[in-house]
Amino acid sequence: MSFISFVVLFLSGDPTDILVGEDWTREEVQRLRHDMGLDKPWLVQYALYAGRAVRGDFGESLRYRRPAFDLIAERLPATLELALVALFLSIILALPVGVLSAVKRGSLYDQGGMVFALVGQAMPVFWLGLMLILIFGVDLGWLPVSGRGTLAHLALPALSLATYSIARNTRVIRSSMLDVLKNEYITTARAKGLSEWIVVHLHALRNAMIPVVTIIGLEFGHLLGGAVIVETIFAWPGIGRLMIQAVYAKDFPLVQASVTITALIFVSLNFIVDMLYSVLDPRVRLN
Repeated sequence: MSFISFVVLFLSGDPTDILVGEDWTREEVQRLRHDMGLDKPWLVQYALYAGRAVRGDFGESLRYRRPAFDLIAERLPATLELALVALFLSIILALPVGVLSAVKRGSLYDQGGMVFALVGQAMPVFWLGLMLILIFGVDLGWLPVSGRGTLAHLALPALSLATYSIARNTRVIRSSMLDVLKNEYITTARAKGLSEWIVVHLHALRNAMIPVVTIIGLEFGHLLGGAVIVETIFAWPGIGRLMIQAVYAKDFPLVQASVTITALIFVSLNFIVDMLYSVLDPRVRLN
């Protein structure tokens, strides 16, 4: 990911075009490019960057004149807070809706849940965010529409970010539950006279959670990516907004560091999800 982002940034142009003034001479521009290491071949530039990055040195931001890692460390808690709250909402809302839709398959409740899932997945995040701002922020004046600080500031961006995840997770949970409810051990549990609550929650739900855990693990990575749009709309001071500002300013070190660290978080979460498989299903063993 760091290599791909470096190539894309290299193709986007020379960042010195923004840094130099109109009265700069050619010699001054060349001296600046030499000081920044931009006069070297791009493969050499990437090798130098990678060598510093493995030691935790992602370079200095061209815009803020501060270490890029320090800037990201300041904004990371805000992004993690937004993504974790959105993930929490997607789980606590999608889980009961998906389970009940599977148990009451074909009912009006099931049909309503699937309509919600369809609308939620089809609704663009940026449009939903703007509508939430207009309704709850401008027209009703119930909630603030920008900034960070209180739970009220968190409500609209978290709901906007979580809606797609809630809709998709609802469909995944419903589908997984339907597959499990067809198994013979579920029929056996019912034949033993166990209550439907025990059959659904103690026998079916745990076995249905393996694909759901996979989706949730990947979902957090998608929420980090989706936070770029939401943070921009709601002026949320996280990595996503910082990255957008860095792209506009051609702040290559800051963009590169943001992409690399976000990818590292995503890969680490996938590893944790793999470890959870053996906890949920005793048949799964890791060599």
